[in-house]
Amino acid sequence: MEVEEAGGEVEIAGKDEAEYHSRDFEWEDLKEEVESGPVFSYHLSPFLDPAASTTSPPQPSSEAWRSFHRRHASGKFFKERRYLLKEFPELCSSQDHAKVLEVGCGNGSTAVSILRSSERITVFACDCSKDTLEKANEIISNTKGINIKDRFHPFLMDVSKETFPDWLFCKACQTSLGKAAASLLDPSHHGIREHPVFLGDNRCCAGGMDFITMIFTLSAIPFDIMPTTIEQCVSVLKPGGLLLFRDYGLYDMTMLRFLPHQRVGFREYMRSDGTFSYFFSLDTVRELFHAAGLVELELEYCCVKSVNRKNGKTMRRVWVHGKFQKPPR
Repeated sequence: MEVEEAGGEVEIAGKDEAEYHSRDFEWEDLKEEVESGPVFSYHLSPFLDPAASTTSPPQPSSEAWRSFHRRHASGKFFKERRYLLKEFPELCSSQDHAKVLEVGCGNGSTAVSILRSSERITVFACDCSKDTLEKANEIISNTKGINIKDRFHPFLMDVSKETFPDWLFCKACQTSLGKAAASLLDPSHHGIREHPVFLGDNRCCAGGMDFITMIFTLSAIPFDIMPTTIEQCVSVLKPGGLLLFRDYGLYDMTMLRFLPHQRVGFREYMRSDGTFSYFFSLDTVRELFHAAGLVELELEYCCVKSVNRKNGKTMRRVWVHGKFQKPPR
């Protein structure tokens, strides 16, 4: 459940891919331009509470994302996100064997970069689409220079509707790490699923995650579900572990392209194919992750000028970059 709407037709103006996280323009200047422009006024107006309306707004569907990925099954829609290792160097600097959970892995464009960076990393990756997980496994298995034996474990899960399986971080191991009473979710709600073969018979679980990546995933979930989604991510993160976040920022070019009838909430939009997109301010991200008990390490807008190769037009992209830590025990 990921989409980065640059596609394959966009390049960063005058930059190498490794310099993706930069400041080509000031977000405050863009904010002033948007908020003073009448053409964008409908993006700024309060959204009518659905309770006050006679009709319910359309709801995002996991099937819409499954259809999206089927349309882009060739894997050409996404490019390997090598820039993430510049953004999040912690992923490849760990001296120990690190475990990473990628939430909403899509076709593996993030996982392949992480796996390539170090042989000491194991990636667990979930997505709501079985076809997409199979494609991700195929792409990563066929990528030169990567040995994924026992290092890539995809599993089917809709993070907006389901809870993580116990085998990621069981309650007994959580207790041994001093967090028996600190679970952010009702223990009865944890998913009980078949014990995966790769754990063997003498391991109860994977032992919790050192890192969780949410890369263009949270924005695909309705805003009112986001707090629960983040809380359950925190529940499988080890004390001291990092949650690495990158997603659409407020006044990104794609937000300003949405038409009035595509608004389904405040800063929430529905694409014509039924997929969903939310655009984050720094304050919103800060509030969401702080409420889940995480400590903010980094949080900023990433403002990048990109060029459409077909028409030569320069576009102003805005993403939110964040690093959050679960307090040590």
